[in-house]
Amino acid sequence: MDMNQVTLPVKNMHDATAFYRKLGFTQIVDSPHYARFQCPEGNASFSLSLDTGDYNNGAIIYFEHEQLDVWVKQLQAKGINFEQEPEDQGYLWREAILHDPSGNKIKLYWAGENRLNPPWRVDRRD
Repeated sequence: MDMNQVTLPVKNMHDATAFYRKLGFTQIVDSPHYARFQCPEGNASFSLSLDTGDYNNGAIIYFEHEQLDVWVKQLQAKGINFEQEPEDQGYLWREAILHDPSGNKIKLYWAGENRLNPPWRVDRRD
């Protein structure tokens, strides 16, 4: 099994697609109500769905980059604002936090080996 994508709700498709392209993603589907992006590395994708109603999206989307601090500086130079600049976390990831134009929370991070193999890893299957 492999995860295909995550879809985020957005209030304004034009602003949202411009934001994610500015982050460095390639837009591969473009319609008035739906957009899909391919990540710069690997096969992962994510999408946006227009939702003009009231919503409170509690999901957090994570994008990993080995050169996190350099990436954040490049994005700041493009006018992207961060709630939190890169910081080391107690769970052994380095993270920066920002929000897209619709308020969706995004964490840019680098975890290296700790992403899938933290010291406290378990391997449970039913």
